[in-house]
Amino acid sequence: MAVLGAASVALGAEYGTREEAKAMLDEVVAEMKADKAATLDKINKKGFNDRDLYPFCSGPDGKITAHGALPERLGVDQATLKDSAGKPFGAEIRKVAEPGKIAEVIYMYKRPGSTEQEPKVSLVTKVDDQVCAVGYYKK
Repeated sequence: MAVLGAASVALGAEYGTREEAKAMLDEVVAEMKADKAATLDKINKKGFNDRDLYPFCSGPDGKITAHGALPERLGVDQATLKDSAGKPFGAEIRKVAEPGKIAEVIYMYKRPGSTEQEPKVSLVTKVDDQVCAVGYYKK
C-alpha cells in the first residue's frame, strides 16, 4: 500500500497544478511590469517553463508575442485559435483578460509531449498592453 501512495505522489509531481500555474503567471506579470521586452524574450526562450506549464502572451493587435511551448505560434492572431471541439478559446482568452484580475478559460488541448486532447484551464490576465496566460491540465 505504501508503494501505491508513493507512486501517486510521484505522478502528481509530474504535472503542474493550478497553484503552480498561478504562481508562474504572477511571476510573468511582475517581470512584465519591470521589463516587457526582456520578459517576452524569456518566455520565448522557455525561461519560465516547468513540466507542462508555460506562459504565452498576445499584444494589443491580438497577435501572439510570446509562447513558451509553440514558437510557431508567434505572430498568429490569437482570436483565430480553436480547440479540437471548435471552441474559439483564443477569442475567449482575449475577451476575459482584465488588468489586476485572473480569469479562467477551459478548453481541450494537447499536453506537451502528448497526442491526446485533454481539458486545459488557462489562467488569464492583462498586464500593460499584453494578454498573458499560463494553463494547467485538469487530469
